[in-house]
Amino acid sequence: MYISNSRRKSEAVFLVFFILFLLFILRLCYIQFFRSNYLSELADKQHNLFVELEPVRGTIYDSASRPQAINLAADSLYASPRDIKDKEAVIKKLSGILGSSYAYLKDRLYRNKSFIWVARKVTPEQSQAIKNLKIKGLGFIKESKRTYPNSYLASHIIGFAGMDNSGLEATELNYDIFLKGQPGWAVFLRDARQKRLDLWQKMVLPKDGFDLVLTIDEVIQYIAERELDKAFKKYHAKGASIIVMDPYTGAILALANRPTYDLNNPSGVTKDKTRDRAIADMFEPGSVFKIVTASAALEEKKVTEEDKFFCENGSYRVGAHVLHDHTKHGLLTFREVIEQSSNIGTVKVAQILGPQIIYKYMKLYGFGSKTGIDLIGEISGVAKEPRQWSKISIASIPIGQEVGATAIQLACAMSVIANGGNLMKPYVVSAIKSRDGEMVKKFGPQVRNKAISADTSARMTKMLTGVIEEGTGKMAKLIGFSAAGKTGTAQKIEPNGRYSHSKYIASFVGFAPAEEPIITVVVMVDEPRPVYFGGVVAAPVFKNVAGDVIRYLKTKPVSRQEFVLNESTKITR
Repeated sequence: MYISNSRRKSEAVFLVFFILFLLFILRLCYIQFFRSNYLSELADKQHNLFVELEPVRGTIYDSASRPQAINLAADSLYASPRDIKDKEAVIKKLSGILGSSYAYLKDRLYRNKSFIWVARKVTPEQSQAIKNLKIKGLGFIKESKRTYPNSYLASHIIGFAGMDNSGLEATELNYDIFLKGQPGWAVFLRDARQKRLDLWQKMVLPKDGFDLVLTIDEVIQYIAERELDKAFKKYHAKGASIIVMDPYTGAILALANRPTYDLNNPSGVTKDKTRDRAIADMFEPGSVFKIVTASAALEEKKVTEEDKFFCENGSYRVGAHVLHDHTKHGLLTFREVIEQSSNIGTVKVAQILGPQIIYKYMKLYGFGSKTGIDLIGEISGVAKEPRQWSKISIASIPIGQEVGATAIQLACAMSVIANGGNLMKPYVVSAIKSRDGEMVKKFGPQVRNKAISADTSARMTKMLTGVIEEGTGKMAKLIGFSAAGKTGTAQKIEPNGRYSHSKYIASFVGFAPAEEPIITVVVMVDEPRPVYFGGVVAAPVFKNVAGDVIRYLKTKPVSRQEFVLNESTKITR
């Protein structure tokens, strides 16, 4: 009986162990065949860390290879929330160092993830303070931070990049595909404590972005911004723009707007400050537009410089509209009509030409069409076809009313006269290069069309020189150099559709030296107060900028280069 009970006990124990063994076998089979992938991935997550490797964004240089946008190394803080034990204590400490809100950090650190960004590109002081805490589950990855050495300078040409190094404004945005590069990735090993080791299993190296070479010159840009800023503040203006352009090539040597902003601190900046007024703001050019009417008359051989026009002593009726001059004039030669900026004399010339010819030269000068400049946000302006003209349009359009123009269009138009008759395409990037200096893409002069003959260009130059020597642009006269240009004072349109008697746009467009132009300069000041005449507000800015820029350029070696543009068109300087 005793033996029988002992055997039953042994068999029971054996059966229990057999069942347990069988269960273990079944469990192992289940793990092997049904859970192996999951557990393998879990182990990988615990011992491997996937990290995206950021490419170095291309550097932006000015025409003299001075850096305008560069990259600096910065620490970015990440967390492994699963490895952080006392999350509330960590949140409290990080909040004091980073200045981040409790809600933001809680949202980050309470996620069930092995990797999440906490703060990108922190300051060196913040980085060191967090490292001193020695908190398990926090780590740093080196990233590049976009930095602009000249802060405000050329902000509307350069633009800025965001936290992920993607371009957001101006050239940074327009050429982002070349600047950004392609990211890589790596899988790093971690020890049992989840600390990253300097060992990697797999890696794909990033491809760094290309560098850009701009047409702007840092020195010329500074000169232009300095003088524009003075006028902007002196006349309490709503806005202002300046462009310095090579009339022979279309290369932009400087472009600036006011108000402006700091490229290193773009967060919270309004659109009013980031908007590139020089290409995106349309205004009636006023008397500056008379260069179109005048050159059309000369090119079509309808008028000569010495033909005389009676300017009606300052009051002239066209249909139901009475046209006025800012000063009463009697008999003036055509040359004097332009020098003295007579509206009545200009309209009488336009009546000889007729709407079709006026419109033809508007288009030849590029009005009503985008210039094609390689910046974001350009508008085409307004140039009405003759069928859209009213009975009084012949008294408005030839003197720059009922026309919508941009500052860049005026720069291109005046350059037509400066360079011998060619309408050039403006551009701000001259080359794209690899990091080792190899040329990827090169940009050069492009003629959009032939607007006027070289003879008309030379005759217009003499007339526009007279504007500065004897006419409304005397305050633009340079010391030691000749110059040619045209003043403009345009009334703005009120919301009710009527011309304002208190809001004006003062402008001056010119080139220098008159005989062998090196630069074309456009100055536009929006709503200056209390003085608003272009010859008083904008002309002195032209004088100061043109004078300093020419003296600067005279110190640099200038290649007498011939630009071959196509089989039939050549531009020589």
